[in-house]
Amino acid sequence: MHPDPVQRGGPSFSRRNRLARLGWKICCALFFRPSPRPFHAWRAFLLRLWNARIGEDAHIYSRAVIWAPWNLQCGARACLADDVEVYNVAQISLGEDAVVSQGAFLCAASHDYEHPGFRLIAKPIRVGDRAWIAARALVLPGVTVGDDCVIGAGSVVTKDMPAKSVCAGNPCRVVKTRA
Repeated sequence: MHPDPVQRGGPSFSRRNRLARLGWKICCALFFRPSPRPFHAWRAFLLRLWNARIGEDAHIYSRAVIWAPWNLQCGARACLADDVEVYNVAQISLGEDAVVSQGAFLCAASHDYEHPGFRLIAKPIRVGDRAWIAARALVLPGVTVGDDCVIGAGSVVTKDMPAKSVCAGNPCRVVKTRA
């Protein structure tokens, strides 16, 4: 006997959303990923075609993985390095001059483990101006990383981190303040 469909849960995303993501994946495979390393303007153009809001002179590298460009906002000169994963079920925004280093994961969604169907929960992520998310850090749903904040390599950010601070660890915590 199959469980109640309400308990099981249906698809987390509409057909339109799934088709849009398929279209983006095809565009990525054909035009985004194969683009030469210095072609940041080209990749910004492609992202804008998919309704991303990309600031002037942003550096989005070709091996960055962006789940839904329409939920991405990057300020002027913001950077998404190679192998960054942007799982932006909800809005993810990077401030001006913000840097997300290699292998970092910005994860704007999770599942409600107490719901029988593991219902999807999505919350926005905000990375402030001049903030730096170092290599292989993980930023979880609903987190705000303040302006001028540094998140150390490999950190797991489960809650908001204050401006002008250096933060590290699992769970991430303030290590010191910046001048």
